[in-house]
Amino acid sequence: MEEQKRTWLSAKQVSTRYGVGVATIWRWSKARADFPKPKKLGDNCTRWNLADLEAWESSREEVA
Repeated sequence: MEEQKRTWLSAKQVSTRYGVGVATIWRWSKARADFPKPKKLGDNCTRWNLADLEAWESSREEVA
């Protein structure tokens, strides 16, 4: 779990993980209150924390 806290995914990697386009990932991050927000790690570097994404996935499985 400690390693996951430091694992960051790009929008492209997140889109591949969920089988959607990159634009969809950005739309989800802005429009969906439950979708994890990305973190700005630098001037041109925005990433999603893998642990946050996995927690979101788990919460969706509980609802389903």
